[in-house]
Amino acid sequence: TSFADWAKRRSNIAHMSQHYGIGQKPIVEPHQIKARIEGDTALVVDVTINEQTLTLRSVIRYPKVGQPPYALMIGTSMISLPKKLFEDRPIATMTFHESQVNDYSQWRRNHHDRGEHPFDKLYPHLKENGAYSEWAWGFSRLIDGLQQLGPKVTKIDTKHIGVTGCSYAGKMALYCGAFDERIALTIAQEPGGGGAATWRVSHTIEGVEDLDHTDYHWFKHSLKEQFHGDSVYQLPYDHHELCALVCPRAFLMLGNTDYKWLADESGYVSVNAAMRVWERFGIADRMGYSINGKHPHCQLPEEQFPEVLAFINRFLFEK
Repeated sequence: TSFADWAKRRSNIAHMSQHYGIGQKPIVEPHQIKARIEGDTALVVDVTINEQTLTLRSVIRYPKVGQPPYALMIGTSMISLPKKLFEDRPIATMTFHESQVNDYSQWRRNHHDRGEHPFDKLYPHLKENGAYSEWAWGFSRLIDGLQQLGPKVTKIDTKHIGVTGCSYAGKMALYCGAFDERIALTIAQEPGGGGAATWRVSHTIEGVEDLDHTDYHWFKHSLKEQFHGDSVYQLPYDHHELCALVCPRAFLMLGNTDYKWLADESGYVSVNAAMRVWERFGIADRMGYSINGKHPHCQLPEEQFPEVLAFINRFLFEK
Protein backbone atom coordinates (compact mmCIF):
# COMPACT_ATOMS: atom_id res chain seq x y z
CA THR A 1 0.00 0.00 0.00
CA SER A 2 3.05 2.30 0.03
CA PHE A 3 6.05 2.83 -2.20
CA ALA A 4 8.26 1.98 0.77
CA ASP A 5 6.63 -1.45 0.91
CA TRP A 6 6.91 -1.83 -2.85
CA ALA A 7 10.62 -0.97 -2.77
CA LYS A 8 11.17 -3.91 -0.42
CA ARG A 9 9.00 -6.28 -2.47
CA ARG A 10 10.67 -5.11 -5.67
CA SER A 11 14.08 -5.89 -4.16
CA ASN A 12 12.82 -9.35 -3.20
CA ILE A 13 11.58 -10.09 -6.73
CA ALA A 14 14.82 -8.81 -8.27
CA HIS A 15 16.80 -11.12 -5.99
CA MET A 16 14.70 -14.16 -6.91
CA SER A 17 14.93 -13.37 -10.63
CA GLN A 18 18.72 -13.26 -10.42
CA HIS A 19 19.06 -16.23 -8.04
CA TYR A 20 16.83 -18.63 -10.00
CA GLY A 21 16.69 -17.18 -13.51
CA ILE A 22 19.53 -15.17 -14.95
CA GLY A 23 22.36 -14.95 -12.41
CA GLN A 24 23.77 -12.08 -10.42
CA LYS A 25 24.03 -8.55 -11.75
CA PRO A 26 26.92 -7.28 -9.59
CA ILE A 27 27.10 -3.76 -8.18
CA VAL A 28 29.82 -1.47 -9.52
CA GLU A 29 31.21 1.38 -7.43
CA PRO A 30 31.69 4.86 -8.95
CA HIS A 31 35.48 4.71 -8.64
CA GLN A 32 35.49 1.61 -10.86
CA ILE A 33 34.06 3.62 -13.78
CA LYS A 34 35.99 5.96 -16.05
CA ALA A 35 34.07 7.59 -18.90
CA ARG A 36 35.00 9.88 -21.76
CA ILE A 37 33.67 11.18 -25.08
CA GLU A 38 35.76 10.48 -28.18
CA GLY A 39 35.29 12.37 -31.43
CA ASP A 40 32.38 14.39 -30.01
CA THR A 41 29.88 11.52 -30.35
CA ALA A 42 31.33 8.25 -29.02
CA LEU A 43 30.73 7.40 -25.38
CA VAL A 44 33.54 5.24 -24.02
CA VAL A 45 33.24 3.63 -20.58
CA ASP A 46 36.07 1.67 -18.95
CA VAL A 47 35.01 -0.63 -16.12
CA THR A 48 37.87 -1.94 -13.98
CA ILE A 49 37.22 -4.85 -11.60
CA ASN A 50 39.94 -6.93 -9.95
CA GLU A 51 42.58 -5.26 -12.14
CA GLN A 52 40.69 -6.33 -15.28
CA THR A 53 39.20 -3.67 -17.59
CA LEU A 54 36.19 -4.02 -19.88
CA THR A 55 35.57 -1.20 -22.38
CA LEU A 56 32.17 -0.23 -23.76
CA ARG A 57 31.77 2.02 -26.81
CA SER A 58 28.56 3.46 -28.21
CA VAL A 59 28.02 6.32 -30.66
CA ILE A 60 25.43 8.91 -29.64
CA ARG A 61 23.41 10.18 -32.60
CA TYR A 62 22.22 13.69 -31.83
CA PRO A 63 19.05 15.23 -33.32
CA LYS A 64 19.12 18.10 -35.77
CA VAL A 65 16.35 19.92 -33.91
CA GLY A 66 15.91 21.18 -30.38
CA GLN A 67 18.45 22.16 -27.77
CA PRO A 68 20.54 20.02 -25.40
CA PRO A 69 20.34 18.28 -23.07
CA TYR A 70 18.36 15.79 -25.13
CA ALA A 71 16.20 12.84 -24.15
CA LEU A 72 17.84 9.57 -25.18
CA MET A 73 16.51 6.28 -26.56
CA ILE A 74 18.92 3.35 -26.31
CA GLY A 75 18.44 0.28 -28.47
CA THR A 76 19.52 -3.09 -27.15
CA SER A 77 21.51 -4.51 -30.09
CA MET A 78 19.62 -2.02 -32.30
CA ILE A 79 16.51 0.16 -32.39
CA SER A 80 13.95 -1.79 -34.39
CA LEU A 81 11.21 0.80 -33.91
CA PRO A 82 10.71 2.78 -37.15
CA LYS A 83 12.96 5.77 -37.69
CA LYS A 84 9.85 7.88 -38.33
CA LEU A 85 9.21 7.84 -34.59
CA PHE A 86 12.47 9.67 -33.92
CA GLU A 87 13.17 11.79 -37.00
CA ASP A 88 12.76 15.55 -36.69
CA ARG A 89 12.32 15.26 -32.93
CA PRO A 90 14.66 16.46 -30.16
CA ILE A 91 15.71 12.98 -29.08
CA ALA A 92 19.15 11.38 -29.29
CA THR A 93 19.61 7.68 -30.02
CA MET A 94 22.30 5.18 -29.13
CA THR A 95 22.91 1.43 -29.46
CA PHE A 96 24.05 -0.82 -26.63
CA HIS A 97 26.39 -3.30 -28.30
CA GLU A 98 25.82 -6.28 -26.03
CA SER A 99 28.61 -8.34 -27.62
CA GLN A 100 31.13 -6.09 -25.85
CA VAL A 101 29.95 -7.74 -22.62
CA ASN A 102 28.77 -11.19 -23.72
CA ASP A 103 29.16 -12.07 -27.40
CA TYR A 104 26.76 -15.01 -27.54
CA SER A 105 24.49 -14.95 -30.60
CA GLN A 106 21.87 -17.37 -31.91
CA TRP A 107 22.99 -16.68 -35.45
CA ARG A 108 26.77 -16.57 -35.15
CA ARG A 109 28.81 -19.73 -34.55
CA ASN A 110 31.96 -17.88 -33.54
CA HIS A 111 31.22 -16.82 -30.00
CA HIS A 112 32.66 -17.54 -26.58
CA ASP A 113 31.23 -20.19 -24.32
CA ARG A 114 29.72 -19.59 -20.89
CA GLY A 115 32.45 -18.43 -18.51
CA GLU A 116 34.68 -17.09 -21.32
CA HIS A 117 32.98 -13.81 -22.17
CA PRO A 118 34.53 -10.37 -21.47
CA PHE A 119 32.22 -10.03 -18.44
CA ASP A 120 33.55 -13.31 -17.05
CA LYS A 121 37.11 -12.02 -16.98
CA LEU A 122 35.94 -9.43 -14.45
CA TYR A 123 33.75 -11.85 -12.50
CA PRO A 124 35.09 -15.41 -12.91
CA HIS A 125 32.99 -16.57 -9.95
CA LEU A 126 29.81 -15.72 -11.92
CA LYS A 127 30.49 -18.06 -14.84
CA GLU A 128 27.08 -19.73 -14.35
CA ASN A 129 25.34 -16.45 -15.20
CA GLY A 130 22.99 -16.25 -18.14
CA ALA A 131 23.53 -13.62 -20.81
CA TYR A 132 20.63 -11.43 -19.69
CA SER A 133 22.17 -10.58 -16.32
CA GLU A 134 25.49 -9.74 -18.00
CA TRP A 135 23.85 -7.67 -20.71
CA ALA A 136 21.78 -5.77 -18.13
CA TRP A 137 25.01 -5.16 -16.18
CA GLY A 138 26.74 -3.71 -19.26
CA PHE A 139 23.77 -1.51 -20.11
CA SER A 140 23.87 0.01 -16.64
CA ARG A 141 27.54 0.85 -17.08
CA LEU A 142 26.64 3.06 -20.06
CA ILE A 143 24.21 4.94 -17.81
CA ASP A 144 27.00 5.23 -15.21
CA GLY A 145 29.21 6.82 -17.86
CA LEU A 146 26.55 9.30 -18.93
CA GLN A 147 25.98 10.33 -15.33
CA GLN A 148 29.66 10.61 -14.55
CA LEU A 149 30.31 12.96 -17.48
CA GLY A 150 27.12 14.97 -17.02
CA PRO A 151 24.87 16.79 -19.52
CA LYS A 152 27.34 19.56 -20.34
CA VAL A 153 29.69 16.96 -21.81
CA THR A 154 27.25 14.37 -23.16
CA LYS A 155 24.35 16.71 -24.10
CA ILE A 156 22.05 14.02 -22.62
CA ASP A 157 19.29 14.47 -20.05
CA THR A 158 19.80 11.41 -17.85
CA LYS A 159 16.36 11.83 -16.29
CA HIS A 160 14.73 11.04 -19.64
CA ILE A 161 16.34 7.86 -20.94
CA GLY A 162 14.40 5.07 -22.66
CA VAL A 163 15.38 1.54 -23.69
CA THR A 164 13.90 -0.59 -26.45
CA GLY A 165 14.62 -3.77 -28.35
CA CYS A 166 12.82 -6.51 -30.26
CA SER A 167 12.66 -10.31 -29.99
CA TYR A 168 15.67 -11.57 -27.99
CA ALA A 169 16.65 -7.90 -27.67
CA GLY A 170 13.10 -7.18 -26.49
CA LYS A 171 13.82 -9.51 -23.59
CA MET A 172 17.10 -7.66 -23.10
CA ALA A 173 15.35 -4.29 -23.05
CA LEU A 174 12.92 -5.60 -20.43
CA TYR A 175 15.73 -6.85 -18.18
CA CYS A 176 17.71 -3.63 -18.66
CA GLY A 177 14.70 -1.50 -17.75
CA ALA A 178 13.61 -3.74 -14.90
CA PHE A 179 17.02 -3.75 -13.21
CA ASP A 180 17.98 -0.10 -13.62
CA GLU A 181 15.72 2.45 -11.96
CA ARG A 182 17.34 5.29 -13.89
CA ILE A 183 15.42 4.26 -17.03
CA ALA A 184 12.30 6.39 -17.48
CA LEU A 185 10.68 4.32 -20.26
CA THR A 186 11.01 0.66 -21.21
CA ILE A 187 9.54 -0.50 -24.54
CA ALA A 188 9.80 -4.28 -24.97
CA GLN A 189 8.89 -5.12 -28.58
CA GLU A 190 7.81 -8.73 -29.20
CA PRO A 191 9.89 -10.09 -26.28
CA GLY A 192 8.23 -13.52 -26.27
CA GLY A 193 8.92 -16.33 -23.81
CA GLY A 194 11.55 -15.53 -21.24
CA GLY A 195 10.55 -11.89 -21.64
CA ALA A 196 7.10 -10.63 -20.72
CA ALA A 197 5.37 -14.03 -21.01
CA THR A 198 5.05 -16.04 -17.81
CA TRP A 199 6.70 -19.45 -17.70
CA ARG A 200 3.62 -20.93 -15.97
CA VAL A 201 1.07 -19.92 -18.61
CA SER A 202 3.43 -20.73 -21.48
CA HIS A 203 3.76 -24.26 -20.05
CA THR A 204 0.07 -24.81 -20.83
CA ILE A 205 0.39 -23.80 -24.51
CA GLU A 206 1.93 -26.01 -27.19
CA GLY A 207 4.43 -24.67 -29.71
CA VAL A 208 5.64 -21.62 -27.78
CA GLU A 209 8.89 -20.58 -26.13
CA ASP A 210 8.56 -21.89 -22.60
CA LEU A 211 10.95 -22.80 -19.80
CA ASP A 212 11.71 -26.17 -21.43
CA HIS A 213 12.15 -24.72 -24.92
CA THR A 214 14.30 -21.62 -24.79
CA ASP A 215 17.95 -20.74 -25.31
CA TYR A 216 19.87 -21.54 -22.15
CA HIS A 217 22.81 -19.34 -23.04
CA TRP A 218 20.41 -16.63 -21.86
CA PHE A 219 19.51 -18.17 -18.50
CA LYS A 220 21.12 -20.22 -15.76
CA HIS A 221 21.19 -23.95 -16.58
CA SER A 222 19.91 -24.63 -13.09
CA LEU A 223 16.60 -22.92 -14.01
CA LYS A 224 15.74 -25.80 -16.33
CA GLU A 225 17.25 -28.44 -14.05
CA GLN A 226 15.09 -27.37 -11.10
CA PHE A 227 11.88 -26.19 -12.76
CA HIS A 228 11.39 -28.25 -15.94
CA GLY A 229 7.98 -29.68 -16.80
CA ASP A 230 5.31 -29.32 -14.13
CA SER A 231 8.01 -28.23 -11.68
CA VAL A 232 7.55 -24.79 -13.21
CA TYR A 233 4.73 -24.30 -10.69
CA GLN A 234 7.32 -24.43 -7.90
CA LEU A 235 9.28 -21.48 -9.31
CA PRO A 236 9.11 -18.78 -6.59
CA TYR A 237 8.55 -15.92 -9.07
CA ASP A 238 7.37 -15.46 -12.64
CA HIS A 239 7.62 -12.89 -15.39
CA HIS A 240 4.54 -10.85 -14.53
CA GLU A 241 6.68 -9.90 -11.52
CA LEU A 242 9.69 -9.25 -13.78
CA CYS A 243 7.51 -6.77 -15.71
CA ALA A 244 6.35 -5.24 -12.43
CA LEU A 245 9.96 -4.42 -11.48
CA VAL A 246 9.68 -1.48 -13.88
CA CYS A 247 7.00 0.13 -11.66
CA PRO A 248 6.65 3.03 -10.87
CA ARG A 249 8.43 3.93 -14.09
CA ALA A 250 6.84 3.62 -17.55
CA PHE A 251 6.52 0.32 -19.41
CA LEU A 252 5.04 -0.57 -22.81
CA MET A 253 4.94 -4.13 -24.22
CA LEU A 254 4.33 -4.69 -27.94
CA GLY A 255 3.20 -8.09 -29.18
CA ASN A 256 2.58 -9.86 -32.50
CA THR A 257 -0.08 -12.58 -32.72
CA ASP A 258 1.20 -13.86 -36.09
CA TYR A 259 4.12 -15.64 -34.41
CA LYS A 260 2.89 -18.31 -32.00
CA TRP A 261 6.43 -18.90 -30.69
CA LEU A 262 6.28 -15.48 -29.03
CA ALA A 263 3.65 -16.81 -26.60
CA ASP A 264 1.66 -13.57 -26.64
CA GLU A 265 -1.32 -15.42 -25.17
CA SER A 266 0.88 -15.88 -22.10
CA GLY A 267 2.24 -12.37 -22.42
CA TYR A 268 -1.31 -11.00 -22.33
CA VAL A 269 -1.98 -12.74 -19.01
CA SER A 270 1.36 -11.56 -17.66
CA VAL A 271 1.06 -7.85 -18.45
CA ASN A 272 -2.50 -7.73 -17.12
CA ALA A 273 -1.29 -9.24 -13.86
CA ALA A 274 1.66 -6.83 -13.71
CA MET A 275 -0.59 -3.86 -14.37
CA ARG A 276 -2.20 -4.38 -10.95
CA VAL A 277 0.92 -2.93 -9.32
CA TRP A 278 0.69 0.34 -11.26
CA GLU A 279 -3.04 0.43 -10.60
CA ARG A 280 -2.43 -0.10 -6.88
CA PHE A 281 -0.53 3.19 -6.73
CA GLY A 282 -2.89 5.10 -9.01
CA ILE A 283 -0.44 5.32 -11.91
CA ALA A 284 -1.94 2.85 -14.39
CA ASP A 285 -1.33 5.34 -17.21
CA ARG A 286 2.39 4.60 -16.91
CA MET A 287 1.94 1.01 -18.12
CA GLY A 288 0.39 -0.44 -21.26
CA TYR A 289 0.49 -3.11 -23.92
CA SER A 290 -0.47 -3.39 -27.58
CA ILE A 291 -0.75 -6.83 -29.15
CA ASN A 292 -1.85 -7.30 -32.75
CA GLY A 293 -0.87 -9.14 -35.94
CA LYS A 294 -0.71 -8.92 -39.73
CA HIS A 295 2.84 -7.57 -39.78
CA PRO A 296 6.34 -9.11 -39.97
CA HIS A 297 8.37 -9.80 -36.85
CA CYS A 298 9.96 -6.65 -35.38
CA GLN A 299 8.31 -4.38 -37.97
CA LEU A 300 5.90 -2.12 -36.14
CA PRO A 301 2.81 -1.32 -38.28
CA GLU A 302 1.69 2.29 -38.67
CA GLU A 303 -1.51 1.62 -36.73
CA GLN A 304 0.62 1.22 -33.59
CA PHE A 305 2.67 4.38 -34.15
CA PRO A 306 0.30 6.61 -32.12
CA GLU A 307 0.45 4.25 -29.14
CA VAL A 308 4.25 4.19 -29.08
CA LEU A 309 4.47 7.94 -29.68
CA ALA A 310 2.10 8.53 -26.76
CA PHE A 311 4.54 6.81 -24.40
CA ILE A 312 7.59 8.55 -25.88
CA ASN A 313 5.91 11.96 -25.69
CA ARG A 314 4.69 11.45 -22.14
CA PHE A 315 7.72 9.88 -20.52
CA LEU A 316 10.68 11.22 -22.48
CA PHE A 317 9.24 14.69 -23.20
CA GLU A 318 6.70 14.95 -20.35
CA LYS A 319 3.92 16.04 -22.67
